[in-house]
Amino acid sequence: MDITYQYTKVRCNFGRQPLFCEQGPALVDSVAPNVAEQRHYGLRNPVHQLTQHTPCYSEHYVNTIRAEYTTTGANHAEGGWPKDVNVVDPEATQRYRRKIEKDDSYIHCVMSLAPGMEHYVLQNNAIDMYRTYYAEMSTLPGVERNSCRTVNVYRDAAGAPARPVSSISWQPDGGHSFAVTYLDLDLNRNSRAPIECYLWDVENANSPEVIFTPPCAVLDLQFNPRDHATLAGGLLSGQVGVWDRRRGGAPTVTCPPHVAHRELVRNVLFINSKSGQEFFSGGPDGACKWWDIRNMSEPTDEMIIDVVKSSFDVQSMATANGISTLEYEPTIPTRFMVGTENGYIISGNRKGKTPMEKLPAKYEAHVGPVWSVERNPGFLKNFLSVGDWTVRVWSEECRESAVLWSPPHRQKITAATWSPTRLSLMLVTQWDGVLAAWDLLRRQHVPALTAQLCEEPLLRVRMHEAGSLAACGSRKGNIYMIELSQSMAQSDKNDKGLLTAMFERESKRERILEARMREIRLKLRQAEEGSVASAGEQEPVGDRDLADAAAEYLQAVRKELAAI
Repeated sequence: MDITYQYTKVRCNFGRQPLFCEQGPALVDSVAPNVAEQRHYGLRNPVHQLTQHTPCYSEHYVNTIRAEYTTTGANHAEGGWPKDVNVVDPEATQRYRRKIEKDDSYIHCVMSLAPGMEHYVLQNNAIDMYRTYYAEMSTLPGVERNSCRTVNVYRDAAGAPARPVSSISWQPDGGHSFAVTYLDLDLNRNSRAPIECYLWDVENANSPEVIFTPPCAVLDLQFNPRDHATLAGGLLSGQVGVWDRRRGGAPTVTCPPHVAHRELVRNVLFINSKSGQEFFSGGPDGACKWWDIRNMSEPTDEMIIDVVKSSFDVQSMATANGISTLEYEPTIPTRFMVGTENGYIISGNRKGKTPMEKLPAKYEAHVGPVWSVERNPGFLKNFLSVGDWTVRVWSEECRESAVLWSPPHRQKITAATWSPTRLSLMLVTQWDGVLAAWDLLRRQHVPALTAQLCEEPLLRVRMHEAGSLAACGSRKGNIYMIELSQSMAQSDKNDKGLLTAMFERESKRERILEARMREIRLKLRQAEEGSVASAGEQEPVGDRDLADAAAEYLQAVRKELAAI
């Protein structure tokens, strides 16, 4: 710190010569006395006068007599009894007490002593305001409000131009790494930016931990739940590849082009198998293919996502539904779900024999493409879907409509995910850069918390297994790491029961509405069939009537042409 001193002076002293040294007194002016007036004064010499310039203080000590006090008490378990009364005998004491209570002097004595005794009783019961009460009880945690904060931002290491985030995948079993893929295409599906994808460490946002260099752009990259060093991804060319994080760089193995998808691969997911090396993929070509990392020369299984109406119909790639997202729950090994580009959610069963058994259920979920499908980790019969500016929660028991849904938003909703620890919480990302946290047990018409993370659109969101961290990917290639408060990350002991009751109540309501709608449709169908039958009984139109109608039409046409 600089040591400074400021010199100040008034305006009248401006222009004088500064003297930076000690100077003696200087005579500025001298006024001579008036001799005539000076004669009227006389000097008194000598003059003696006592003067005290210091203040006076006095000190005095007084020793007082000390009074010593002691506090004693008496335990009045029994009052004073006469000698002829046996204190141990309750009948004798009760008989003597009734005798005394009948005496008039006793009543007057009690009435005279009651006010004083009441005063001392009330004084004894008064609360000491300076005492700490209930100190032996355990302290309760403070009330915590819903909140979230951005703890870190992981920017695209490739720099300009900005690359939108296409997928985010957390390392399983509570790992501290996550894989991110970026994709920026033009109208001809040519990449306009570098195609590298990264593996980030949560603790280091300066540079990625591992850089993967695929042969073409990667749309999705997922960790192997058993072998955390292995990752599987879907390429823009329709192929699928496998990477090793210990090596980085190019993929260790890719499938041949002649067995790959006809279109790009939007999603890949590992399945629950004995080897832990199998995964399946899907894309806009309408086919799901299962792969084994140990032999990538051809897929182990393939299923066409074409819902047929009867067992005799044949599935075809020409009428297949393009896949926009995949969903798989490891606890249900043979079943999966797909979201299609035409707004359907189709449930699949890999062990089905016929086409109808392979695709047993179809939900008309949204008007446009389905961007996200995910089962609730605690209630596997319920799943969420994102599309056409809404978020909906479905039940497998109700196929015609959702059991819960959000009001239509002004901004496009891009993705949503369930919280793995708080079963009623789901995070929703929007096109305007807002992250909304919906808690179904608190409020269902508005989100419990909204946070403006950035100005650019948010495209992807994934939550950590611990439930407190969420990674949100934006259109400019930034990953925003969000930390949720404790109240939003943990479930209460009654949350599961309340959520179960709510899902059952809403599912029952939808089933009642579905039954009512089926009755209405049946009545309308019967009314239409009856009107068609009555119309067939009418007299048929003859040739003469047709000729008259044609002549009338031609005459009206001639009049219009003449008017023109």
